[in-house]
Amino acid sequence: MPSPKFQRAVWALALAGAVGCGTIPVHADDDHDSDHSVKKVFVIAMENHNWTQPGTQTSPQQLFQNIAAPFLNSLVNGTSGISNQVAYARGYINAAVGDHPSEPNYLWAEAGTNFGVNNDDDPYHAADCTPDTVQTTNQHLSAFLTVARKSWKSYQEDTDVDLTSNTVLPESAWTVPIFSHSGVFTAAPGVNAYNYSNQYNYATKHNPMALFADTNGGCNTTPSNLLRLRYAPLQQLALDLANNTVADYNWITPDQFNEQHSSLTKGYGQFTGDQAAVAEGDNFVSRIVPLIMASDAYKDHGLIVLWWDETEGGDDPGRTIPFIIISKDVHKNVNGVPYSNAIQYSHSSFLRTMQEIFDVDPKHHFNWLGGAATATDLSDLFDHADSFTH
Repeated sequence: MPSPKFQRAVWALALAGAVGCGTIPVHADDDHDSDHSVKKVFVIAMENHNWTQPGTQTSPQQLFQNIAAPFLNSLVNGTSGISNQVAYARGYINAAVGDHPSEPNYLWAEAGTNFGVNNDDDPYHAADCTPDTVQTTNQHLSAFLTVARKSWKSYQEDTDVDLTSNTVLPESAWTVPIFSHSGVFTAAPGVNAYNYSNQYNYATKHNPMALFADTNGGCNTTPSNLLRLRYAPLQQLALDLANNTVADYNWITPDQFNEQHSSLTKGYGQFTGDQAAVAEGDNFVSRIVPLIMASDAYKDHGLIVLWWDETEGGDDPGRTIPFIIISKDVHKNVNGVPYSNAIQYSHSSFLRTMQEIFDVDPKHHFNWLGGAATATDLSDLFDHADSFTH
């Protein structure tokens, strides 16, 4: 049976819904519909923790069997109640040796390379709008999706809100969030809906589409930016699910507290320091996953990807990155335990799989993007993997 916490979350969010479209064939399920393909994709981006690591490494702590991450561990150990919809990788490693810090990995998830970037700078210099780490190529996933007339959307926490009260701005005032910001909400209600603190912390480095000129609309932070509606405050996700307006490809980034990057000043529950960051992120995922699963977009062959950016403490295969997928179309579980494998994957594997899912691959005169050209895709994590690719 699902845990009471999971049941309550699903029941509370049961009205959220959306309809999707897509192309990768996978195995039919019990609803006997005629189109058996992964359709809408929801990537939830998390930060800075290994799944497993050498016993000699104690900081940051790994997530596997971590008491501060009960929900994430319930997904993989078969106690979440949704084991038949979960699969995970045990051999997911850093995209490349030395590919640090965060931003290069978000670039890699879009383009299969870090373009030589090894910092966390905003794409433009705030003082004069001159380019910093912004990329001017159109050889990246969201650009390919645009050409193929597939929709994409970036949901970012702590953006397009009043930074005194955390109330969402009207859509007419939304902008493309190309500059990072952090601080404290000072006016009512002024509280984070997930961790109940008054702290906010948005980082552009964790917003991959905003790192490319053709998908950020240039250094324009006004509502005149033609691409502004591709970016939405995180609060909009629930409304888009309910209104059937989620995109084909949805990138979701919580703020730096809810994504496990940073701990709140006062800690979280019984935890402080890094364990507080782990618990904050686990709480966020435990709430956002049921929200998506309750929607029609998920029920109609949707895919949730829990994605972490990089390894900590080294780039060797002894340090693995958490990577969990949730879908009706995952590889069948074994004796009630979610399927997993030890195949060596990386962000290049993730990117290749996204190109396959949305059919933006060489068969349609596109190129495999960067490291995706030689990467192993994620098809083994899905049911009937032999029909995963085109």
